[in-house]
Amino acid sequence: MSLSREQETEIEAAVFRRLRDHLLARGDVQNIDLMNLAGFCRNCLANWYRDAAEAGGTAMTKETAREIVYGMPYEEWRALHQKDATGDQLAAFETNRPKDEERHR
Repeated sequence: MSLSREQETEIEAAVFRRLRDHLLARGDVQNIDLMNLAGFCRNCLANWYRDAAEAGGTAMTKETAREIVYGMPYEEWRALHQKDATGDQLAAFETNRPKDEERHR
């Protein structure tokens, strides 16, 4: 099967929206769990979104990108959903700490 570049872009955009919407519906899934299991989290998605916007010539703040991914301001999401990390979660994170740590704050 051969897709045009436009078809690829449309499909990729739809997949991103489905992933974002799935994560919006799963506020019980903590970012630290995503990081420990998959090596990325909602903040990573927001960073990648911002990177893509800026690569395309669109300036975007970190807060705007996070609001797109979280569906609300980041601090609001944290207040509603984020729990304190357990000792086991923190230990796993230390073991698998991302190389680009600054991007995960």
